[in-house]
Parts: sequence; structure tokens; C-alpha cells
Amino acid sequence: MTTVKIISIGNSAGLILPKELLEKLRVSKGDTLTVTETSRGLELSAYDEIKSRQMDIAECIMRENRNMLKKLAE
Repeated sequence: MTTVKIISIGNSAGLILPKELLEKLRVSKGDTLTVTETSRGLELSAYDEIKSRQMDIAECIMRENRNMLKKLAE
């Protein structure tokens, strides 16, 4: 288990990620991360533009077809 520290950055807050975590995530300073809420908490992963676009499309489809999807789930 690794711990991180929350620091103040102006009116916001930021996390200090150790070098080892950056290497595991395959990111470096200035990169963008995706935060996903899971049943176990929050998950950090490297930002994937293609995956992000796919999720936007999926969310749009689910929103537009909510009633149909609900009936299919029954």
C-alpha cells in the first residue's frame, strides 16, 4: 500500500504521487489521468482519448434509450 499527500494549490488541492506510482501508471508530469468511481473506491488510470470517446458515446446511447434498456434488463 502506498500513501499520498494532499497539498494546497491555490484554491484547489493536489496529490503528490511518488515516482514509483507514476511509473506503474506509465505517466509523467503534465499527463492527464482518468478517475473512475468503482465499488471499491476511486481508480486512477492514464487518460485514453479513444476510451473516453467510447464512454461518451455509450453514455449518450444509454441516456437516449433508457426505457428500452430498462425493459431489456427485466
